[in-house]
Amino acid sequence: MNEPNPFLDPARQRELYGHASRLAGRTSALMRAKTAGRPVPEAIVSLVQTHHGKPDRLGVVLDIGCGRGTSSLVIAEQLRPQRVVSLDAAPSLLAQARERAKDLPDSTVDFVEGDFHDLPLPDRSSDVVVAAFCLYHSPHPEDVVAQIARVLAPGGLAVLVTKGLDSYQEMDQLVASAGLDPRAAQHESLYTAAHSGNLADLAASSLDVIAVLDEEHVFTFDGHDHTAQYLATNPKYDLAPGLYGNPGALAATLHEFLPDQPLTTRSRITFVVAQPKEGGGPA
Repeated sequence: MNEPNPFLDPARQRELYGHASRLAGRTSALMRAKTAGRPVPEAIVSLVQTHHGKPDRLGVVLDIGCGRGTSSLVIAEQLRPQRVVSLDAAPSLLAQARERAKDLPDSTVDFVEGDFHDLPLPDRSSDVVVAAFCLYHSPHPEDVVAQIARVLAPGGLAVLVTKGLDSYQEMDQLVASAGLDPRAAQHESLYTAAHSGNLADLAASSLDVIAVLDEEHVFTFDGHDHTAQYLATNPKYDLAPGLYGNPGALAATLHEFLPDQPLTTRSRITFVVAQPKEGGGPA
């Protein structure tokens, strides 16, 4: 029997996001490796500017699964809405997001702890709703989309973002070749619940889809030390005791079993832009 998907296991989610430093380390290593693909927060802003009827006069923008606040900050600075509501379930991530936003006007961004299955906003209250790299944490992402439809104002816009099922498969091959997890390539994708292949259908369950964009993002890690910084908190693999969360030990194992060389890996990033269905109102 396959092990539970870590992204759908509440206990694993608390482990993954209980300390902001874990996500920060993994994200930092990935972004340092990036060689192709637009920065996602800027891409989201561009999509809003292209598809929203009044992108320069936005009221509330809801950023679901805001994490450490990167997208929220870009949205606040570049779109300048009256208010950004940044929602996440992890208190540690919200604490870091608040710290990163301390130079913004106090009234610009509100960081709110909450469950995206029950958004703490009134019906038709948001001009824009963003859900980037978070829907795959729900066993029923269509329920989250229904909540997005409920809070979208008439004329509002939703921007949903996810990854392809086969993202970072070159990483799987490296982990297996080094003996870190011989079954690395057999594990279920972390993104099974909401991925590039089903995101548009998920959106269409409660919204009208108006645009779908796919982009290939390419990442080149400069060697085992760099790769280990990403792998150390990647929950996909069954690592030996003492390796998870320990990039130094992981790097040492990679050096022991494989020649040190750069690793290039890829991910398909999918953006779905949608609006309330004709007639408006909660779905």
